[in-house]
Amino acid sequence: MPREPAKSTAMEQLIATLDLEPIEVNLFRGNSPQVGWQRVFGGQVIGQALIAAQRTVEADRFVHSLHAYFMRPGDPSVPIVYQVERLRDGSGFNTRRVLAIQHGKGIFAMSVSFQIEEEGFDHQISMPDVPPPETLLGEKEIKERYLAHAPEPIRRYWERERPIEIRPVSLTHYFSNTKLDPRQDVWVRATGPVPEDRTYQAAILAYLSDMTLLDAALFAHGTSIFDQSLQVASLDHAMWFHRPCKLDDWLLYTQDSPSASGARGMTRGSLFTRSGVLIASVAQEGLIRKKANA
Repeated sequence: MPREPAKSTAMEQLIATLDLEPIEVNLFRGNSPQVGWQRVFGGQVIGQALIAAQRTVEADRFVHSLHAYFMRPGDPSVPIVYQVERLRDGSGFNTRRVLAIQHGKGIFAMSVSFQIEEEGFDHQISMPDVPPPETLLGEKEIKERYLAHAPEPIRRYWERERPIEIRPVSLTHYFSNTKLDPRQDVWVRATGPVPEDRTYQAAILAYLSDMTLLDAALFAHGTSIFDQSLQVASLDHAMWFHRPCKLDDWLLYTQDSPSASGARGMTRGSLFTRSGVLIASVAQEGLIRKKANA
């Protein structure tokens, strides 16, 4: 009897999703996994756009920053076309603009800068002192202990297999309407091997940078992204890559929200290795408004 092909893991699926198809010079096509979402996850679009831009620069140039805007929800049922514009090729830096297109319209735009590796001044902020991930509840334990009585959106969020495992230092905001300080610490880890290629390492880091970030903007208001009366969506996303990281261990994603006003919440994040090396900084503003019929 022929053996059934092994089912690919969530990380293998993510790597395949990031492996764009070249369709013409400066044009690439990407697909979305069919996981039942009504719109494409923003981190996926950021990661795919970064892969598209990276493929138009020399191999010795690495991303150091990106600045992006989400303009329309992505449709997971059709491919996304990524159009790359080569703005500048200098001796030390390269600049690209990427437009993601579906149904003839732009859904996402990103500017990204690459640089050759150089020596220079080096300092960083310290990592917060938080419990290590081994002392926290894993996703399996969270499911067993809490999900039976959790709201349906929370169950859906935790039950599906994901390429990134999340271990929040505190779970209070998931199961309480207590008003909290607008900050959180979350350990994150790839659930499978990540390629040695720094292109994929940066893209997967960009992918996970969009996870949990807007949560902190809602803490001060005793609610969460699972509140069905809220409309929550990323509006823009900026990221700075400070130091390379192989993503073979836990990372601490420390986040805070300095402001929320005008139906928007602003959040910031820092990503540290377990040993305390700051590898990336993130900033994002998101839409957080009550639905009209709520």
